[in-house]
Amino acid sequence: MDKTFSIIKPDATKRNLTGAINKIIEDNGLRIIAQKRIKLTKEKAEGFYSIHSDKSFFGELIEYMTSEPVIVQVLEGVNAVESYRNIMGATNPENANIGTIRKEFALNIQENSVHGSDSKENADIEIKYFFNNDEIVG
Repeated sequence: MDKTFSIIKPDATKRNLTGAINKIIEDNGLRIIAQKRIKLTKEKAEGFYSIHSDKSFFGELIEYMTSEPVIVQVLEGVNAVESYRNIMGATNPENANIGTIRKEFALNIQENSVHGSDSKENADIEIKYFFNNDEIVG
């Protein structure tokens, strides 16, 4: 069993979609083994997205990610990173497959409802950024 990291983003929490998104995650064979609702500070968001700090959209991204609470999660399953990326759908919801989280719930390319790790290595880094080992209870 592998682990991956997920964020249910502000556009989704604002529209009260946490349960609907979690249902899709679980219906597709992943287990939620850690989850908490938090309000990202500007500093925490900047640290998490530091890889994008030189990009033109960085300021808008930080403003968006701190605008409402988010749900951070650890998901577990077979090939968890790849599985969750398939469940999320394409970054641009217009290109996402029917039945994926982003096709069903995203508002646009930025407000696309969820984030998921893009590799096992990044999943480990992202999980440790938000969770202590005793908070992950699979």
